[in-house]
Parts: sequence; structure tokens; C-alpha cells
Amino acid sequence: MNHESKLAAAIGAAVMLTVTGMTTHAAEIRVLSTQATEEAYRELVPEFEKAAGHKVTTTFTGTLDANKRLAAGESYDLLIMSASSIDEHIKGGKVAPGSRVDLARVGIGVMVKEGEPKPDIGSVDAFKRALLAAKSVAYINPASGGSSGIYLVKLFDQLGIADQIKPKAKLKDGGYVAELIASGEAELGIHQISEIVPVKGVTLIGPLPKEIQNYTTYSAGISASPKEGEGAKALVKFLAGPRAGELLKAKGMETAGS
Repeated sequence: MNHESKLAAAIGAAVMLTVTGMTTHAAEIRVLSTQATEEAYRELVPEFEKAAGHKVTTTFTGTLDANKRLAAGESYDLLIMSASSIDEHIKGGKVAPGSRVDLARVGIGVMVKEGEPKPDIGSVDAFKRALLAAKSVAYINPASGGSSGIYLVKLFDQLGIADQIKPKAKLKDGGYVAELIASGEAELGIHQISEIVPVKGVTLIGPLPKEIQNYTTYSAGISASPKEGEGAKALVKFLAGPRAGELLKAKGMETAGS
């Protein structure tokens, strides 16, 4: 058996060990997820489906739209959102108490268009200068509920540059801020690292300086009234396992306990 075959066999065995014994029938598991974990998730779920024999149907959307869907009565077995959002849905009766499992955390990074000069962001002062020097700065619209956008507005105010940033801000209502950078609509972009790494045409300069870095933890929560509760539990167990941890790291995230 060659190296690739051994690796595939090892991954398959790990997946089987993770999901074995959790369910006794094939299920269709409905998941509602925000987009920060999407890249890793899309690679992991087929492995889970093959090993567990279940089908996973996932809706990826922004936080604001996810909340609207839940408020409108849409039914899901599993939610994957920021930890604070999961906690809110536990309080609101949408997620079962005690079911929250932290999957990963991700910090905020800075990007430019591929091939463009990379400004120094190695210190808070350098980051501030880069922002002021940029002709335009793109980030998630805080009104859309994106955690990075909400944090950045507060950060700009703390740095004393909010008034200078507002006229040149390019706001993205969900999705990838990197799209505005790749298209040339904005010069400097700031978003969660996991949502910069997969986009072609941009270069990740690096994370925010540690003094002002902000991490968002993403968690899973089982619906308060799931149709496929056992299947959802098996999926959560797999997403919180070692195979998922390896892939999350490759996609710009860290395991929740890092």
C-alpha cells in the first residue's frame, strides 16, 4: 500500500471511529450555517456522509439572514454560528440547552489585491498608518450582523480614526470582503482570515496585531426540536474531532481550544 492509500485508509478509519454507534438509520440532516467555516466544512461533510451513511443538506448564509430564517420558522437540525449567536438562540428556545459545542475560532486579517504592495501592519501604529494611507477600506457591514464588521467599527473609534475611515469605507453585506479587493473596488480589506484564504486574486498580509486582535468562536448547537437529532449529534462529534482540526487549521482557523 502506497503512502496516499495509507493516508486515505487512516482518514477513513478515523471518521468511522468518530461516527460509529451514534445513529442506527440513514438520516437527512438539515444544517443552517454562517460562512466563516464554509471552506473546511464543505470538505469535511462528504467524508462524514460516506462513513455515516447520512445525507447533509446545508444552507450557508450571513448571520442576519440566518436569524431571519429562524424567526420565520424555518426548521433545521443543527446550527453553526458564532458562540454568542448560539447562546442567544438557546435563550430564545431555538437551540437545545447544553448542546453547544465550540468548533473553531478565527482571527481577523488584512489583505490587498494580488500583486499589489503589502503595507506594514506589524504594530498597532503601523496598522493605523496603513488604514489612513489606503484610498479605500473594505469590511463587512456591521448592520448585516457580521462579527468582524461590528468589532472593526469599535476599533476604528478606539484608534481615533473613525471619521477618516467612514468616507472611504466599502461595506459588504455578507459574503467575502475579498471579492471587493480582487475586483479592484477597494484597496485594503479586513475580514476574518478563514474568509480571505480561499479567495483567489488577493494576498493575506497577515493578522491584526495581537494587541487589537479579535477572535470569534464558532459553535454548533442542536435544534430544540430536531427531526434528526441523533444524526446531528454524530455530525457535531465529527466536526469537533481531530480530522476537522487539521483541515480547519489549513483553512485559516484554529481549533476552539487553541
